[in-house]
Amino acid sequence: MRLLTHNMLSCNIKGVTNGFPLGLEITKREIKEVEFNSDFVRNMFAKIEWKALVNAAKSMGYEELPEEVDSSMLESDEFLKRFHHALLELHLEEGALVCPETGRKFPVVKGIPNMLLNEDEV
Repeated sequence: MRLLTHNMLSCNIKGVTNGFPLGLEITKREIKEVEFNSDFVRNMFAKIEWKALVNAAKSMGYEELPEEVDSSMLESDEFLKRFHHALLELHLEEGALVCPETGRKFPVVKGIPNMLLNEDEV
């Protein structure tokens, strides 16, 4: 699961008001190279919750993203490549996503998160 996907997911358990960002429990992570596309990365910038991405990247062992950003940084190829790496090349292969409010764990197996809820959670 890419951090792009992680940045779009939240916990939808009934009654949860603070289901984003999901925490990461990492059993296995991989780096999978993806062709760099600066236009795609620039367009994704406005859609990403930056602090959640930075924290997720750090939990995956990647410390190269700045804590604070602004749109002027999109002119820097170095920044775009770091952003691209965190967003698209870091993969959570095995582990869990954790609801920040309830602590409920959603398993990630072979890079696929299982966000299905139990009957009592709907």
